[in-house]
Amino acid sequence: FDSDAVEEYIDYLMQIGRVSEAALKLAEVLNREGFVSLRGKSRHKLWMELCDLVTKHPDKVGSLRVEAILRSGLKAFTDEAGHLWCALADYFIRQALFEQARDVYEEGLASLLTVRDFSMVFDAYSQFEESLITALIERQAQQQAAAELAAAESGGASAEASKAAAATTLELDMRLERLERLMERRPELLSSVLLRQNPHSVHEWLKRASLFEASPAKAIQTYAAAVKTVDPRRAVGRPSALWLGFAKFYESHGDLKNARAILRKATLVPYKSVDELASIWMGWSEMELRHKKYPEALAVLAEATAVPPASRRAKEKEGPVQDRLYKFTKLWAFYADLQESLAGFEPTRVTYDKMIELRIVTPQLVLNYAAFLEEHKHFELAFQAYEKGVALFKYPHALPLWLSYLTKFTARFGGAKLERGRDLFEQALDGCPVESVHQLYLLYAKFEEAHGLARNAMAVYDRAAGAVALEKRASVYQLYIAKAAEYFGVTKTRDIYEAAIGALPSSEAPSFCLRYANLERKLGEIDRARAIYMHGAQEVDPAVAAGSADGESPYWKAWHDFEVSHGNEDTFREMLRLKRTVRASFADRAIVLPGNEAGGTKRPREEEAGADSMARLEAEATDAAGGGFVSGGAVGGWEGGAAASGDFVPSSAFSGARPGYVFKRGDKGVGYYADGPAAGGAAGGAGASEE
Repeated sequence: FDSDAVEEYIDYLMQIGRVSEAALKLAEVLNREGFVSLRGKSRHKLWMELCDLVTKHPDKVGSLRVEAILRSGLKAFTDEAGHLWCALADYFIRQALFEQARDVYEEGLASLLTVRDFSMVFDAYSQFEESLITALIERQAQQQAAAELAAAESGGASAEASKAAAATTLELDMRLERLERLMERRPELLSSVLLRQNPHSVHEWLKRASLFEASPAKAIQTYAAAVKTVDPRRAVGRPSALWLGFAKFYESHGDLKNARAILRKATLVPYKSVDELASIWMGWSEMELRHKKYPEALAVLAEATAVPPASRRAKEKEGPVQDRLYKFTKLWAFYADLQESLAGFEPTRVTYDKMIELRIVTPQLVLNYAAFLEEHKHFELAFQAYEKGVALFKYPHALPLWLSYLTKFTARFGGAKLERGRDLFEQALDGCPVESVHQLYLLYAKFEEAHGLARNAMAVYDRAAGAVALEKRASVYQLYIAKAAEYFGVTKTRDIYEAAIGALPSSEAPSFCLRYANLERKLGEIDRARAIYMHGAQEVDPAVAAGSADGESPYWKAWHDFEVSHGNEDTFREMLRLKRTVRASFADRAIVLPGNEAGGTKRPREEEAGADSMARLEAEATDAAGGGFVSGGAVGGWEGGAAASGDFVPSSAFSGARPGYVFKRGDKGVGYYADGPAAGGAAGGAGASEE
C-alpha cells in the first residue's frame, strides 16, 4: 500500500475492529524517524493516540509491550507525565490488576514534578479507590441478600456465605482505611512535588516540617534532610531559619543539649550574608535567655563578637562570613543591650568603646551610649562619647548627635564653661547643611541669651538670618526682631526690618513692610511709614484679595486706612497713581497674546490708543465711574509745556496732566475739559469713587 496513506489505513483497521494491527502499524509509524503526517499531526499527537489506543483495548493488543511503550512515552514527553501515568494505571485496571494499578499510582505520585500532574494523578487515584469501595459495598449488599434468602429457605445461614461476607467486610475496611490514609498523605505528597521542583526552597522545607508536629521522628528526619539538601548559595529564603527551626524543635521537647549541638553546627555553615550567621548566634543567645541561662547567653555573644586574628581580617572580603561577623552592628547592639541588663557598667562601657573603635556604631547607638553614661552619672565620659560620635559621622547623620550634645552640655554647665560651649557651637555649625542649620543657630542664640551677652545673641541671630534656608528665613527674622525689641528697644529693629525686607522673597517681604510701617506710625514717623508702604506696594497685586472678606488686598487696604488717617489729597492721589501702575504691571505680566510672545506683552487697547498702560487704566476707571477724575499737576505735571485753548480738547485716552483741565467723559465726549469749580467738585467725587 501507499506509505503516504498509512493514516487512512490505520483508521480503516480501527473501523473494522482490528485494533491490534492498527496499534502495530501506529507503532511502526512512530519508529520511522522521517515520517511526516499528511494530516499535520505532530509526533507528540501520534504518541498520545497510540497510548489511548493500547490502554483502552488491553485485551486486543497482546502483541505489544504496552507498559514499555507508556514508560518510554514518560521519558520522551515529560509535560504529559500526569496523563501517561493515569493511562498506564488505567491499562492495569481494565485487566483487573488492581494492585499493579495502585503501584503505578504510587510510583507516579513519587516522581511527578508539577502540581498540575500531581492533581491529575491524585484525583484519578482517589477515584480508583472510591470505585473499588463502591464495588465492595455493592458486593456486600448482594451477599447479605443472598445469605438472608438462603437462611429463609434452609432455616439458617451457611458457613460459606458467612465466611464470604466476613472476607468482604474485612476487605472493605482495609480499602476504606487506605482511602483515608491517602487523603491524609495529600499535603505530604504535594510538598514532595514542590521540593522536587526546587529542593533549595527554605519555605517549603519549613512547611513540610510543620506537617509532622505530631511525629517527632519524622520532623527530625525532615529537618535533617533539609539542612543537608539546601545549599546556602542557591537557597530561596534564609537557610538560617531551617537551623533555628531545627534547634527550636529540640528546645520545645526539652532537649537543650541537642539544640546547642545543632546551633553549633549552624555557625559553621557558609551563608551568603553575615546577617544570617548573626541571626544564628542571636537565636542561640535568646534560647539561653528563655531558659534563664544568663552567663551562657553572654558567653555565646562574647564568642560571636570575638575579633579574629589579623591574618584572617586581611582576607575578610573574599573569606567566609565567619571572618566578617565581628563587624556586624546588629550583633554588637544586641550584645551591648544584654550586657547593660545583666553584666553591669564596666563591661557595657568596654563593649560600646569597642564598637566605636571598630567604627561600626550608628548615631542611635552613640546616643544610647551617652544616655547610659549619664544614667550612671559619668557626664564627662558621656561628652567624650558625643565627641567620638560626631567625629565618626558627617551631616546629616551628625545632626541629632550635635543637638543632643549641645543640649546636654548647656544644661549641665550653663555659663560655667562659656568659651567651650561657644567653640562647640561653632564646630557644629561648620559644614551643617542649610536645611538643618536653623536648629543649631536657634540653640546657639538661646545659649548666648541665657549665659552670654545679648549683643552676642543678636550677632548669632543676624548670622542665622543669612545662613538658613529660604523657607525658614522669615521665622528667623521674626524671632530676631522680637529679641532685638526686647533687649534694645523697638528703635533698634529698624535695621533688622530693612535687612529682612531686602533678603526675603517677594511673597513674604510685604508682610514685614506692614509691620515696619506700623512701627514707624506708632513712633510718629509718618513720612517714613509712607515710604515703607510705597516700597512694599511694588510687590503686591491690588487685584489679589489674598483671602480678605471685602475682595481687596489687605496690604492696599492697610495703606488706604493709613492715608485716610494721616495723609492729604496729594498723598492719597499718589497712592492711587501707584496702585494703578502696580495693577497695570501685574496685568502685563499675566497676559501674553498669541503670536506676540517674543515682542513683549501688549494689551489691545494700548495698540488702539497708542498710550501707556497707566493712561489706559485711568481712562477705563473714568468710563466705569461715568465722570472724570482729577489728574492734577502734583501727580506728575504736564510735559507738553503749554495749555490747550478752549474749554474742551478731545482725546480718546489720557495723555498726561494738563494744568487747568480735567480728563473725563462729558457732553462733548471724552477729552480734557476746562477745570471750573463745579468740575473740580465732580472730579473729587470721581476720585473717591475710584478708590
